[in-house]
Amino acid sequence: MADRRLKIFHTVARLLNFTKAGEQLHMTQPAVTFQIRQLEEQFNIRLFDRTHNKVTLTDAGKQVYMYADRILKLYDDMNRSITEMTGDVSGGVYLGASTTIAEYMLPLLIGEFKKKFPDVNISLKESNSEDIIAMVENNVVDLAIVEGSVYNKNLIVEKCRVDPLVVIMPNNHVLTQLPILHVSDILSHPFISRESGSGTQETITKYVEQHSPDGFLNVCFELSSPEAIKGAVEAGMGISIVSRASIEKELKLGTLTAVELSPKLERPFSFVRQRYKFKSRAGDELLRFAQEFCKKMA
Repeated sequence: MADRRLKIFHTVARLLNFTKAGEQLHMTQPAVTFQIRQLEEQFNIRLFDRTHNKVTLTDAGKQVYMYADRILKLYDDMNRSITEMTGDVSGGVYLGASTTIAEYMLPLLIGEFKKKFPDVNISLKESNSEDIIAMVENNVVDLAIVEGSVYNKNLIVEKCRVDPLVVIMPNNHVLTQLPILHVSDILSHPFISRESGSGTQETITKYVEQHSPDGFLNVCFELSSPEAIKGAVEAGMGISIVSRASIEKELKLGTLTAVELSPKLERPFSFVRQRYKFKSRAGDELLRFAQEFCKKMA
């Protein structure tokens, strides 16, 4: 049996979704279905039940999944052992990142890493922090870097660096006259927010609740990326709070004004990975490189 076919079966069995399995494997859904049918013909037994748009494993499928899980782990162990003997670092790593980190921190990090380890292929998944943490839990990514605090006893969470957040506004806004801002200064102004599930938005909400328990932000828009928020602020549609790392270009060009909050608003960038996940050397090297990279940035 080809190990690729076994891996395809294992992915479908884990996700119980042919379309999602295809996305993770970079295959079309018909190609995934074809490989599963080939496997079922080889065993001469049905491995999945497909009823009412729901996919479940048959009893035979559960048996195959149990053995496939063990076989693929041994296969990875063999590859890693041989790789360590030769000293080569190669293979693939699935990296997840929340939006701000993916857009403003990872391009440089991945570029520097590829110079050192050109044979390692990195597949990047980008979404909000909530979605990325779910990907770690579900084994979709090997390592994630997310914004904000993570509380999950099943995951290893390690702080990467501290990220300061600032209030941004058009250059002619009335708040530009103040050297520093308090929560009470911004509550009455139209506020452009990130979407629910965003690590940035969670940090801002907790900050407002802590420093103005009876106050609330006057949210006029919810947008899903820092770039969209900056564009809306530049257009005079409201003010916002963003990572300072995301506005370096705008501050240099003078297209936006940024003012710090008092007390300072900061949140961690954190590495997140599974506690019991089978490791690869390529993944270990990426983690070590990212840890050193964050230290330099700090």
